Amino acid sequence: MADVPESMGPIQMLSIAFDGNHFKGEIIPELERLKREGLVRIVDLLVVRKGSLDDVMVLTASDLDWEEAVSFGSYVGGLAGLEAGGARGMERGAIAGAAEMADGHLFDEDDVFRLTQALPPNMTAALLLLEHLWSKPLYDAVLQANGMTLSNEWLNVEDVLSAPHRTPTPRGKGGH
Repeated sequence: MADVPESMGPIQMLSIAFDGNHFKGEIIPELERLKREGLVRIVDLLVVRKGSLDDVMVLTASDLDWEEAVSFGSYVGGLAGLEAGGARGMERGAIAGAAEMADGHLFDEDDVFRLTQALPPNMTAALLLLEHLWSKPLYDAVLQANGMTLSNEWLNVEDVLSAPHRTPTPRGKGGH
């Protein structure tokens, strides 16, 4: 199994939608600023826009080069294979994961189909795997200390008061 690229930090899966196809790219300048400042990196992006006549436009993007994408796919596939089938599953998963990312994208035609089917007309949706480079030193320090993630949530301001009442459960060493 290939090693995960050393530059990989914690990854967030973000799903957003825009009713009425009002998305006109307002988010792109902010995303570009965050990338330019070395705070985030796009692991994979899938945008599907469904028109009033069920016409579909698809956009994909990634900041990973081919080698990084294949290495990432191999690593993630190996972890999934290990969990499903032990050491033998790990090897098969690593191969499958590398093949999955060979085109540079984790999101595939099945994801496009599912997202298109779920969208009503006149709506745009995006799936984004976003690597948080800014938190990598803290993440690495937790791993070095053999720490494990008990909880990892993004809270809206209105949810902060209820956060201390949630009971976290161990998710494994270094999990995000």
